[in-house]
Amino acid sequence: MERPPGDDKPFTHDDWRRLLRSLGEDPQRPGLLETPARVARAWEHWTSGYEQDPAEILKVFEDGAEQYNELIVVRNIPLYSHCEHHLAPFFGTATVGYIPNGRIVGLSKLTRLVDCFAKRLQVQERLTRQVADALMAHLQPTAVGVVVRCRHLCMESRGIRAIGEETVTSAMLGELLTNLAMRTEFLTLERPGNRG
Repeated sequence: MERPPGDDKPFTHDDWRRLLRSLGEDPQRPGLLETPARVARAWEHWTSGYEQDPAEILKVFEDGAEQYNELIVVRNIPLYSHCEHHLAPFFGTATVGYIPNGRIVGLSKLTRLVDCFAKRLQVQERLTRQVADALMAHLQPTAVGVVVRCRHLCMESRGIRAIGEETVTSAMLGELLTNLAMRTEFLTLERPGNRG
């Protein structure tokens, strides 16, 4: 399993109290007494993707898929992550599609795969590619397409303060990379507001 480099020891409640003090707060103030424990639990959840193995998520089925050779697309998958540069949240949706090659995966597994990579410190570009590469490696379809649309609080709440801007990234593998008609079909199905 992939783990972040460095010390594997989790932050203690004392670490979070020191952070509060460094911000000019009093960790003993009634409203903050339980904050270190809450923050520890929150970050454990937000980074739980390091404990997940994409290969275990992508259990495949061979029954019933042998003749299916069209796009399977799940869109508007909710995505919540944290950027590795500022630890600020970014959030949005992902669309994941593939063309099976005799094997299919349960549709909820595509959502779980996105969640697995989102619950790590990330950049959107890498997250997009990780989802696509994992599908290609473990499912071995003829094509994979992933489009991620996110808003980044590191841009909206500081610096340029570009409120509401959406960053769009994509990864196309296999026939979606080389077949223009297939690529166009996937991008049409992916487009927000398009009901197919």
